Amino acid sequence: MLYTSTRDKSIRVESSVAIAHGISKEGGLFVPEEIPKIGLDDISRLVNCSYIERAKEILSLYLTDFTEEEIDYCVNGAYKEGNFSSPKVAPLHTLNPNTEILELWKGPTCAFKDMALQLLPYLLTTASSKTVPDKQIVILVATSGDTGKAALEGFKDVPNTKILVFYPNDGVSPMQKLQMMTQEGENVGVCAIEGNFDDAQSGVKKIFTDKSVAKKLDDMGMMFSSANSINWGRLVPQIVYYVSAYCDMVEKKKVNLGDPINIVVPTGNFGNILAAYYAKEMGIPVKKLICASNQNDVLTDFLKTGIYNKNRDFYTTISPSMDILISSNLERLLFLLSGMDDKAVGGWMSELSADGKYQVSEDVLIKIKEYFEAGSCDDKGTKETIAKVYGETGYLCDTHTAVAISVYDDYESVTADNTPAVIASTANPFKFSASVLDAVRPGICEGMDEFDIVLGLHAETGAECPPQLENLKEKTPRFTSVCKKEDMEKVVFDMLSK
Repeated sequence: MLYTSTRDKSIRVESSVAIAHGISKEGGLFVPEEIPKIGLDDISRLVNCSYIERAKEILSLYLTDFTEEEIDYCVNGAYKEGNFSSPKVAPLHTLNPNTEILELWKGPTCAFKDMALQLLPYLLTTASSKTVPDKQIVILVATSGDTGKAALEGFKDVPNTKILVFYPNDGVSPMQKLQMMTQEGENVGVCAIEGNFDDAQSGVKKIFTDKSVAKKLDDMGMMFSSANSINWGRLVPQIVYYVSAYCDMVEKKKVNLGDPINIVVPTGNFGNILAAYYAKEMGIPVKKLICASNQNDVLTDFLKTGIYNKNRDFYTTISPSMDILISSNLERLLFLLSGMDDKAVGGWMSELSADGKYQVSEDVLIKIKEYFEAGSCDDKGTKETIAKVYGETGYLCDTHTAVAISVYDDYESVTADNTPAVIASTANPFKFSASVLDAVRPGICEGMDEFDIVLGLHAETGAECPPQLENLKEKTPRFTSVCKKEDMEKVVFDMLSK
């Protein structure tokens, strides 16, 4: 299995190179040259396997330059007993007879990013030992909330690595901010920026592709890699949990083997739903992939019209991990649906950079509409959904999951599609406790600090706050710096010199 770039398909590298470097030198994203297939016989066999066994089989299809022993080492290390609070790792919770919630937040930072970022350090250190054994790896991350903490936790004190995280100062929840500011580890650095996630992401991409920065880093015996979903090593573990979810649907007798499901994903950067697309293309029976956006609905508009336009108002919402107007992973989908037309993709990305918008060809739009549906939900609708779901079922969901549930309810009412659905749940509700409690008991949060709200949410619902969040109250912040977006490069080298 070789990998090419979305902007230069003459590039052909092994997965270890793609993972170690994170992004192609011309700014494109690495993608496998072909998507491996699994049949119903394979799925039937995987139904009786553990999550670890499923992960080893799927990853081995994509990471063919990793030995069986290396795959075992990586997967067993990431998903070992005690690392996730559920023995299923990514369990299904029945919301109603036709809908299952895929709980992806049982890991150490209580967010779906743990599913990949507990594995990525193993993949990256294994890959770099093969390809750049003489280099120290510098992980550079832009986060809208959950990726930052999950990456910091995954890479803390990993030998021969450093990790530096940038986040929008006013664009994450108080709990997310506290998780990053109190991060432990000798090889970690965190800095807030004045701006939004797109500013942080653009700044990181600029640093990544600056040849003078790369030369300076090389002189220091270092090289950049990424823990964002632009890195294939972040995306490929996410494919696993959609394959696993279908296996669990069969095991729970929610579908018969071979019957299709719908998959609903709240997403801003498009990585999580792209992983579901890869699972579908591998052979998982999927009828529709439903993309759920918050008020920053650039993806909803694009999937309906084929016009991507980031020239619009940016909203700071109660589902901050989706507060994104530049969805990086969409580039991978466009490459696949255009027949791997790197020139077309490069042109669209150049238009996005220059004008903030582009329009795909009619044949690409036809394929998008064949595979995807899309909808959005504002903050009012998000809170109404949290209250409705809790009131009707007793299930407490976070703000991002509520967006997905709301969008799927709208989809069902319009289409009358009764295909069994899996809804990706991306975070523990206590990561957004103020918004969740205000949804369940409007107005109760006034005058309360973050940890009073946590206690209030427990008292109101009986839900238990995970200890790794509850214990933040006792921790002293280590990282309190805030920089301007144009100063990010200086901050990087200041942190690396410490």
